[in-house]
Amino acid sequence: MSKSKIHIALYQPDMPLNVGAAMRLCACMDIELDIIEPCGFPWNRQKIQRAGMDYMDIVKLNRHDSWNQFLETYKDKRLILMTTKTDQSYCDFEFSDNDILIAGRESSGVPQEVHDLIAHKITIPMSGEARSMNIINATSMITGEALRQTR
Repeated sequence: MSKSKIHIALYQPDMPLNVGAAMRLCACMDIELDIIEPCGFPWNRQKIQRAGMDYMDIVKLNRHDSWNQFLETYKDKRLILMTTKTDQSYCDFEFSDNDILIAGRESSGVPQEVHDLIAHKITIPMSGEARSMNIINATSMITGEALRQTR
């Protein structure tokens, strides 16, 4: 399997178990994980490790003190927001190896100014009354399609 330059970024995540699951996903797929702080919880390796298991030691993890620091670090990358607030299906989106897939906070997504700043937004079409999926399940689905297209 060739290494992808695609990243997953979690914007101010609320739940340490989801961060652990994201670490495991990224370690297994050999892609980088970016955490945009502040997190909605104290950074506690033990709590995160419950879901991340021993994958915490092999994931390429980048922590950013703020949204602005994250933007400064990745000026040359294309940002793609995974959101329920668009009609653009991830299935009809053309991914590139230069993409960062951004997931918002579990409790509230991203603030409107961040939403407005990101030009590319994708969603998972859902049926019926459903509002949203678990953030890591959704991220896994979209990451799978992005990797299928770029590898």
